[in-house]
Amino acid sequence: MQCFIGIDLGSTTTKAILMDENQDILGRGITNSRSNYDTAAAVSKQEAMIDARFTLLRRELDKSSNDADGKIDVFLSELERNFRYEQFLEQLTDLEQTCRANIKGDRYKSAESDIKEALEEVFRRVQEEAGALYAPGVKRKSDFFRDIAGSKYLSIAEDVAKQAGVNYDLLINLYDKAIIEVENRPPGGDLKGKFLRGLQRLLEEKKNTDLADVDFDGPVNNALDMEMEETYVIGTGYGRVRLPFSKEHIRSEILCHGLGAHVMFEGTRTVLDIGGQDTKAIQVDPAGIVQNFQMNDRCAAGCGRYLGYIADEMKMGLHELGPLAMKSTKSVKINSTCTVFAGAELRDRLAMGEERSDILAGLHRSIILRAMSIIARSGGISDEFTFTGGVAKNEAAVKELRKLIDENYGDMTINIDPDSIYTGALGASTFAYRAVMEN
Repeated sequence: MQCFIGIDLGSTTTKAILMDENQDILGRGITNSRSNYDTAAAVSKQEAMIDARFTLLRRELDKSSNDADGKIDVFLSELERNFRYEQFLEQLTDLEQTCRANIKGDRYKSAESDIKEALEEVFRRVQEEAGALYAPGVKRKSDFFRDIAGSKYLSIAEDVAKQAGVNYDLLINLYDKAIIEVENRPPGGDLKGKFLRGLQRLLEEKKNTDLADVDFDGPVNNALDMEMEETYVIGTGYGRVRLPFSKEHIRSEILCHGLGAHVMFEGTRTVLDIGGQDTKAIQVDPAGIVQNFQMNDRCAAGCGRYLGYIADEMKMGLHELGPLAMKSTKSVKINSTCTVFAGAELRDRLAMGEERSDILAGLHRSIILRAMSIIARSGGISDEFTFTGGVAKNEAAVKELRKLIDENYGDMTINIDPDSIYTGALGASTFAYRAVMEN
């Protein structure tokens, strides 16, 4: 099977789309961007490959079974949970070995044996608690290894350090150095082994349920043994110049977002993308070819990183900003979308007794007003309008966008795809497909 891959290296996350020769999306992958862009590209591509295996497995199961009772959906969800558990354990072992290898130098010499014993106890407890993190029905705050392992390591290490009488800072220093090395090594390549171990654990969990009556071995092996040829790869995004590709395998993010929005919604004429680092307004023709565009200049004001800064100031999760803003009962005008001054204005507003929900609603309106200005410079809005990027998942931002479009342009079709964060990667994979199949 020929596969065409698009990788969008953003400032905060790197996304990948894997497409087959029929232009069907087989897999999507995402990871946090890092200074080692080669690794971010490799991890996102690997995640898209893993997701593609699940898609192929679904196809095999659909062939062999009538899923009237929804068993396939349950099975795939539970298999992915167990697969991720296997992947986590693999990376956890790598992290422990890397921490041990870094116990060297004068600072560790006097307490080397105690540090090694403490590390062994820390990782024993982390592994012991990992099962609960991947138990059926458990929702994790993050799927990134660094987030999951880090939160557990730090809390357990503090307790172990007190009990063992070792320097807690030394344990933290070992982790800080090791996690960078581990993050820059994508999980190992024994993909089939992790699938099969996950399947074995799942069937053991479900041995007394109706899932135990279904034969999954054949479809699983068929899906894992199917050859997937990496035919052509295109890279794009904020960090595209750092991607490990030759120039002919690079496309601008403007072209990829314009084409990606067209592939998602064929009637698209205006695209607004608000990502982590920049805001793009793009005008495309009926074929998805870019006619005009504008981007924010100089700084990341009004983008995802700005919202991240606000979330940190308010000691909230980024995902909590939109829902809280939706509870606003009045409009608060925010004068600055500059990250440098936003914190000061935010604190001033709180000191004046303004509600956090009202302040956040004002912040979201300010962000969208800035985006509307960029759209106007690109040529305004033509029907249909497509909103993409991570901020498109923020309900408060979407609410303000709909309101301002209606006020300024009247009734418009506004498209927001659940997978809008992958728009650039989708455009890149389409360019990869065209480079081979249409030449």
